[in-house]
Amino acid sequence: MTILVTGGAGFIGSNFVLDWIAQVGERVLNLDALTYAGNLRNLASLQGDERHVFVHGDICDRTLVDKLLAEHRPRAVVHFAAESHVDRSIHGPGAFMRTNVEGTFTLLEAARGYWGGLKEEDKSAFRFLHVSTDEVYGSLAPDAPAFTEDHPYEPNSPYSASKAASDHLVRAWHHTYGLPVLTTNCSNNYGPYHFPEKLIPLLIVNALAGKPLPVYGDGRQIRDWLYVKDHCSGIRAVLAGGRVGQTYNIGGWNEQANIDIVHKVCGLLDELRPDPAGPYARLVTHVADRPGHDRRYAIDARKLERELGWRPAETFDSGIRKTVQWYLDHPDWVAEVQSGAYRDWLDRNYTTR
Repeated sequence: MTILVTGGAGFIGSNFVLDWIAQVGERVLNLDALTYAGNLRNLASLQGDERHVFVHGDICDRTLVDKLLAEHRPRAVVHFAAESHVDRSIHGPGAFMRTNVEGTFTLLEAARGYWGGLKEEDKSAFRFLHVSTDEVYGSLAPDAPAFTEDHPYEPNSPYSASKAASDHLVRAWHHTYGLPVLTTNCSNNYGPYHFPEKLIPLLIVNALAGKPLPVYGDGRQIRDWLYVKDHCSGIRAVLAGGRVGQTYNIGGWNEQANIDIVHKVCGLLDELRPDPAGPYARLVTHVADRPGHDRRYAIDARKLERELGWRPAETFDSGIRKTVQWYLDHPDWVAEVQSGAYRDWLDRNYTTR
């Protein structure tokens, strides 16, 4: 048996592939375009493992996707591949429309053709699981209830709009063509192998280098934080037992303001890798806020718990400690991903604020 994973060399995708092979042991066909955030080094422990087959390719390449489906006959597609950084979507929305919208459309059409030709038993067992985000729901007021699966879509950035569009395509392919789909909407992930453009890894990497720790605006933007391995276990639960056509929110039950995250990371670094120059919090630097920055996201994951018995294993305190320790233990990985292109991006996004 085989599953096809798209984007399996990225942050969440590579964690999922590693956990899937460790927990399930089933063969993974991994399709990834290896853009700036994709890194085969994340999967180095699987080198020589016949259960992992990597293909360097683009999800927009219909000929390639058709070929892979025909050759490997997967029982499921788990679709992670996406452009995912809001700031990058503001600077260059075209890449987000291509990967997140056109790419999802291409996968759906390829999966529909493949699924339609399966024998009845295999056809009924097949699943297309689409991994999405809580950002499609928009922004919450401070006292508003958390996002449920029935919350209206109100995307506010090019990134979230592109993901909302992909969610709607997945829903339409189920209702129009009967494709057996599942959708998951997760909150902010953190953990190992996270490319250091997002808040938590950027804080760790900059602090260790003695560089400013940029905080947008007042830093009071609130997010629900989900340890990436908990996200992976939630996806496995949905793939195994989720009701076809349904959406499941996956959250960490950990609402935190960005500025509190900053000070938590600084405190852990002060404990685990003290700086002779003084507390890391001295590096905190407030910068101009992101245009249209959503103030609060919060996930209500009770449907997933009620139907499939899933809850996150990590608290924020346990997960963030594991995350900081991982970055301290893997300086070579950090150094490798900090290429010239990465430095150019940091200059473009932060120095002009």
